[in-house]
Amino acid sequence: MVRICVLAAVVFYVLRTTSLAWSQPVTGSMDVHWDEGAVDCAASPIAPIQVHRYEPQTFVLRVNPCRHFEANFVYLLVGSKRALLIDTGPVADPTEVPIARTVIGLLPGEDSSKFPLLVVHTHEHRDHRAGDPQFQSLLSVQLVSSDFEKVRGFFGFNTWPNGIAHIDLGDRIVDVIPTPGHTSAHIVFYDNRTGLLLSGDFLLPGRLTIEDTDASKESAERIARFASAHPIRYALGSHNELDIAGSLYDEGSHYHPSERPLQLTQEDVLALPVTLDRFNGFYARHPNFVLTHPVHNLLLLVAVAAAVLLLSVLMARQYFKHRRRKKSDLVRQL
Repeated sequence: MVRICVLAAVVFYVLRTTSLAWSQPVTGSMDVHWDEGAVDCAASPIAPIQVHRYEPQTFVLRVNPCRHFEANFVYLLVGSKRALLIDTGPVADPTEVPIARTVIGLLPGEDSSKFPLLVVHTHEHRDHRAGDPQFQSLLSVQLVSSDFEKVRGFFGFNTWPNGIAHIDLGDRIVDVIPTPGHTSAHIVFYDNRTGLLLSGDFLLPGRLTIEDTDASKESAERIARFASAHPIRYALGSHNELDIAGSLYDEGSHYHPSERPLQLTQEDVLALPVTLDRFNGFYARHPNFVLTHPVHNLLLLVAVAAAVLLLSVLMARQYFKHRRRKKSDLVRQL
């Protein structure tokens, strides 16, 4: 009986150890210096797209800041049966940024245009979908619209934003998690193979612009719960707007000198709900990202401008009233 118990314990230990080994993400490298654009883009020869191979089946592509100030990152994940492209970037013209040609060239097979490719988006903002037309006429490409209802229907989110959808690429599962807040239809992707959380504009080293604060808080809690139960190797967003000193680049800048690393950590994911709880509705700062609500900020600016204008009018009115009174007193004295 003792031998049987010992044997059972050994078998359990071996199976548990093997299971944990299988669950560990594939290791990749983010040892890369991203093109920083230029002060004078017209005078600087540049490659429109920079490609970084994170590991043999995972690619990070970045649009050069000189080609578009958003300098989007897009992600290509390759499975055994098909590949997944997350976002298509900010430029439609293939002569400016040949995103489709570059992606197709990275797919396996001699005739890579026949390797199935699924194209999806983190959300509907134009800088994440402008490259869509480059893929529309390609063979074996399925392009999912960024329209809210199309996203919900394709992934089967019947009780949005609850639930998690799954994309099977063949020996590679990608989880799809609703994260409204930046926009109403924002989603992030978790690659079980690498442990990468591809977070779009929901989490990135830079400005996290918020459309709906309550929805953002709920999404942050949802992702934090997910991150607590899954290994997050890195969180990779769609933009990088911070330098190594933590300063934001000017909006619209085509030059990003001394850019900090793109990757955020599991700790950053878990810190997001706390930072949002402290958010005053206008601005909040975390060492690795900044929360901002553009509509609230604009309304505050308008309110301040209106108050300044009203104060100026009242002061001018008081000034002229005082002059008229002084002039009347002078006339009476004469």
